[in-house]
Amino acid sequence: MLKEFVLGFGDKEVKLALPEEQIINVVEGRPADAINDVPAAVKEALRNPIDSPPLAKVVTAGDKVAIIASDITRQWIKYDQFLPTLLNELNDAGIPDGDIKLVVSLGAHRHHTDKENILVYGQEVVNRVEIVQSYAPASEDFVHVGKTTRGVEVYLNKHVVNADKVIMTGGIVYHLMAGFGGGRKAVMPGISGYSTIQGNHSFCLHDIVGQGINASCVSGKLEGNSMHEDMTEMAAMLKSAFLLNAVFTPEGKFARFVAGHWYNAWLEGTKTVAEIFGVPISAKADLVIASAGGFPKDINLYQGSKTTDNAFMAVKDNGVVIVLLECRDIMEPPDFSGWFNYESLYDREVALRKAFTVPGFIALKTGLMAKQVPFIVVTLPENKAFIEKAGLIAATTIEEAMTIAEEKLGRKDYTINVMPHAANTVPLVQE
Repeated sequence: MLKEFVLGFGDKEVKLALPEEQIINVVEGRPADAINDVPAAVKEALRNPIDSPPLAKVVTAGDKVAIIASDITRQWIKYDQFLPTLLNELNDAGIPDGDIKLVVSLGAHRHHTDKENILVYGQEVVNRVEIVQSYAPASEDFVHVGKTTRGVEVYLNKHVVNADKVIMTGGIVYHLMAGFGGGRKAVMPGISGYSTIQGNHSFCLHDIVGQGINASCVSGKLEGNSMHEDMTEMAAMLKSAFLLNAVFTPEGKFARFVAGHWYNAWLEGTKTVAEIFGVPISAKADLVIASAGGFPKDINLYQGSKTTDNAFMAVKDNGVVIVLLECRDIMEPPDFSGWFNYESLYDREVALRKAFTVPGFIALKTGLMAKQVPFIVVTLPENKAFIEKAGLIAATTIEEAMTIAEEKLGRKDYTINVMPHAANTVPLVQE
């Protein structure tokens, strides 16, 4: 008996029929209700927070308030839809717009243009409050606030450190290094100095040079994740007064707002993310067939890394992965594709230890995963050379990929996990 699947590939769809008896899991996220009235939901969260007095009781007239907000790389957070409500609540509590600064948490990303501020936060917010940008390499903007137990010197942005009250904002999703995004990431890397970011991110790499990455810094893992634990120590040094974070539906609409204590409210939000996007599976399979879900999630290999990472979590050690990634902009972004110019994974790792970047880490992890299990990428014919340079196997059709996979597995009675929306679904093996 064959079961048919329709998988996204760029703007198109690929059909695939598989023997039903060999399929052990179809990994799909749970549907989640979208919030209809966003301002009302934000008010409710701010007035009935988690492990904190309401926002109106946390701030006092005369306080200078800093709101940390994510940059344009997190445009999916849709700040323009909820920041005005946060500002209004602060106004009602006696904090005028003139006493509020919005601090753009660039980390080491480039500065925003004025147009990008409007694009990310909305014209109303840009008109109402002062916006300052926290750019990690500008060392004169950072002050020393302490040292973590792992020995990282902590430099944080002076605009935030000097504020009377700090409000952290952001969106919570799975994060392939820190376990989950949002929460303490507003501080690290958001408003941290360059050396502090380098120090923290180095925990994603193995203690021993040449051993690659730290196996504890993965999606969904917080306990024992040294990068997350170090970040949390840094955020604690700031004594943030309040947090407002959003959780999203699989379609990218608001599913929930969590507000209150900077850590506990965020932690509560991660549970909602796990409920929506964490998918329990009965076992890993010999063959994983995964689609990002089509464009734009498969626009390039960098975006496709969410798919390869999640697919890897569902395959046996001696298995094979097939991923459908059109990659119409295969060479984008250059700060990712350039890492594959290193001849060996060792050279890639050594360069990353000298100057850590997230694209570099993903390039290293991609190579290490492909060394462990064969990754067959169904992609455009013109991408073949780059895919092979990255250490992956290129195929132009799903049929060709299946033939290669069966050759690698050496048998016909293999088990299969299918992941139709692998960019968004994290497989959680049930012990």
